[in-house]
Amino acid sequence: MASSSHCFLIISVALLLQVLVSPVSALTLTSTKYIDKLCQMPLVDNKPFCLQTLSAYPPAASATSLLPLASAVIRGIVLPQAKKSASFADEAAKKEPNLKTQFQTCKEAYESIGDSLMSALEELKRSPNVATYDVMTCTDHTSQVKNLVGKNRDVASKTLIEMTMQMEKLLPLAIGSTQVVGG
Repeated sequence: MASSSHCFLIISVALLLQVLVSPVSALTLTSTKYIDKLCQMPLVDNKPFCLQTLSAYPPAASATSLLPLASAVIRGIVLPQAKKSASFADEAAKKEPNLKTQFQTCKEAYESIGDSLMSALEELKRSPNVATYDVMTCTDHTSQVKNLVGKNRDVASKTLIEMTMQMEKLLPLAIGSTQVVGG
């Protein structure tokens, strides 16, 4: 009698675990499908970077459709990089008097990137084509930063260029995000 109740307990626990694990697996497959679709967009040029970056970011990895995924990419991955770069350029302008004007212009360029990304977020649902345009204008600003401080040899300029290179890797993910929802 004790062995049959023990067997019943084991089977019950096994069934419960299967029920609890199944929704997680389905969610993972669904979000992976959305990430795969985004990373296959034509302007996403570094597919492995895209897959790795989005899969490692929980709001992207758990997105339940393309719109929340696109929002997560822009709001949670690309926009913070723009803000961080603007803040860095602002601090560099204060610490490097000889390059103050250049760094101040870089800060303004990154603020413009942030504004464009915020505009893209607002347009994402209503007008994905406009959102795509908003994100694409960001590349003009990264070019401006590279032209301003790209040849400088100081540490702050080199750091800002590294941050700009990272932004240039992230912007195609934002563009792909807007395109995948219809832009």
